[in-house]
Amino acid sequence: MMELRWVACRLHWILWLLFVSYTSAFYLPGYSIKRYNDDESIPLLVNKIFSDHTQLQYAYFDLPFVCPPSGRAHGGSPFGSGQSVSLNLGEILRGDRIMTSDFEMQMGKNIECQALCTREVGRKDVKGSRQLIRDGYVAEWIADNLPGATSFVTVDRSRKYYATGFKLGFQDYSPVDGKQRFYMHNHFTIVIRWRSAPEGGKVIVGFEVYPRSIRAEDHGPDGCPRRIHDDHEGLELYLPPNMERLRKMYPGSSYLPEDDDDLDDGATLKIPYSYSVYFKEENGVEWWNRWDLYFSNQEDSSMTHWLAVLNSLTISGVLGVAVCVIWGRTVQGDIKGRGDGAMDDSKLQRGSKSRSSSERKIEGLLDQPDVERDADVGSEDEGLDDVSGWKLLHGDVFRVPEYSGLLAPLVGSGMQLFFMTSGLLLLSCLGILNPSFRGGFVSVGMGLFVFAGLFSGYFSGRLYKTFGGVSWRKNTLITALLFPGLAFCLIFILNLFVWAQASSTAIPFGTLVGIVALWLLIQVPLVYAGSWYGYVRATAWEQPTKTASIARPIPAQPWYLHSIQGTLFTGLAPFAVLFIELLFVFQNLWQDKSGYYYVFGFLSAVTTILMVTVSEVTIIATYSQLCSENYHWWWQSFLTGGSSAVWVFGYCIWYYSFHLHITGFVSSLLFFSYSLLACTVYGLLTGTVGFLTAYAFLRRIYRSIKVD
Repeated sequence: MMELRWVACRLHWILWLLFVSYTSAFYLPGYSIKRYNDDESIPLLVNKIFSDHTQLQYAYFDLPFVCPPSGRAHGGSPFGSGQSVSLNLGEILRGDRIMTSDFEMQMGKNIECQALCTREVGRKDVKGSRQLIRDGYVAEWIADNLPGATSFVTVDRSRKYYATGFKLGFQDYSPVDGKQRFYMHNHFTIVIRWRSAPEGGKVIVGFEVYPRSIRAEDHGPDGCPRRIHDDHEGLELYLPPNMERLRKMYPGSSYLPEDDDDLDDGATLKIPYSYSVYFKEENGVEWWNRWDLYFSNQEDSSMTHWLAVLNSLTISGVLGVAVCVIWGRTVQGDIKGRGDGAMDDSKLQRGSKSRSSSERKIEGLLDQPDVERDADVGSEDEGLDDVSGWKLLHGDVFRVPEYSGLLAPLVGSGMQLFFMTSGLLLLSCLGILNPSFRGGFVSVGMGLFVFAGLFSGYFSGRLYKTFGGVSWRKNTLITALLFPGLAFCLIFILNLFVWAQASSTAIPFGTLVGIVALWLLIQVPLVYAGSWYGYVRATAWEQPTKTASIARPIPAQPWYLHSIQGTLFTGLAPFAVLFIELLFVFQNLWQDKSGYYYVFGFLSAVTTILMVTVSEVTIIATYSQLCSENYHWWWQSFLTGGSSAVWVFGYCIWYYSFHLHITGFVSSLLFFSYSLLACTVYGLLTGTVGFLTAYAFLRRIYRSIKVD
């Protein structure tokens, strides 16, 4: 009986094929090419500002120091500046607020300088601007679906790469007193790189923004800087203190504070804004690979990704050997040692009476004479010599667990997350979900999650029926509301804190209502339909052995089988498979927001190996538990599969402490809350995989003993 070994070998071959194919995955940069004719208007959209040091984002036009939209239409567009662009759900959830602007660009037409506006800001706005620059905020503009990029060159000057956005300003120190000074960028040099399209017209293959800070005194009457290509002193965000007002506020004081930015005395700082536009032909970049420059700074990490996959394969391979040993030498050895693998029920029942005090619980045994009782015990012990520990539990191993009404909904939610994650990774590897599809990952993920409610209801309902439950509608309600409800409540509470900060990260009220509608009006009925089919139409999973009426006592267990430390110990192997790739995921999610995580091929390979590793660890832990005569494996297998989530959350804490420089209570709250939610999702998914693997494994081995 080499079936499991054959399946394991076949599974490893499938993993290698997935690995080879996914690592060369491509992306589709869009579905249609926009071709421009000479002098055709190119809309420039403004989005938001974001920082690697905080989780709060702000809409560009909400900033008090930028030029407000004039409302005028440009380039024949029926919409004036300041018009919001329609956004998908993913864009809204990621904090995008895309709007039309007053920047005028026409294909092939260079603009030496064009004044935009002159903005006057007070002391409080100057102070707020300095804080944004101190936090390293970056502005994001969009042209032809490309984010405006800051261009960088490698140290050896052999390769150029892009980083999304440009700095609002910069910090410097005064050479006189050594104090920190802040300067605002108020002139923007826009470079549009284009190439001719074979079908005619021109296509944009690059969008670069080079900001400069030029003081107001260097601007002429037309609003443009004089001698624009010369070096200029920067526009410092500084208003001299109002000494007369300070003397009135601190009469007789020998010390007057230099910083009076909190005072509103009507003083303003003028910030003139202007821009230049240049078009450069770029024949070295094709339109379909114009996003490559945004990724080129990540090419050096390819070797690390390969090492991560090799590390994952090594761990999974070692555990796979252990599973093969368990099946080939232990389980099959126990069966083949009996001849044809069949055992009569009487021998197993005699075996189930042993182990310390269990025979004393058999009715009438203590009433026998001493000689007869000793003979009975001796005969039973003789029958135990060839019965292994896991077989003694045939009458209890499929006993309904405690809190089965909670386990079934959790498994259902885990299957829902499993189908959603699988769909996202598959679409990403195929290139359908890519950076040009802004917000697509979140939007499609939300749609897949809602649709997967069918699978959630089906698995929850059928497992609930297997447990002998009768209130399937109650089980359906718990499945549909438990995890989504807790997640929504957490997001809503966090949203209140973000709302208080006037950040675009806050989800609009209308979007919240739409999410609730998706949840209650679409997902809940789908869960109900799946649960109805799984409970009413489908049959319960048939157990291979009958459950005894009297529960077998469980002997004392080793520490690694029942304690919290033992459960955490089993989570180390899956975490070791994942932790290298986690570094790149965290870097793109929390630290390098201007970049894009694009190596979904590697992530898919690691995720596949992770699922296999979780299955292997659960099989080993469950078999060890059964050999110790502990049949409470239902919840234990679920916790074993999801135990690595605790290590992932610990990794989040370590990453926050040593890699992130997040400032502010709200940003820290967002980090830990979303990390906890992500680890909960991960734990549900891997816990469900572990549970179903253990269930399938036990059904297989107990079916093989052929108990009559």
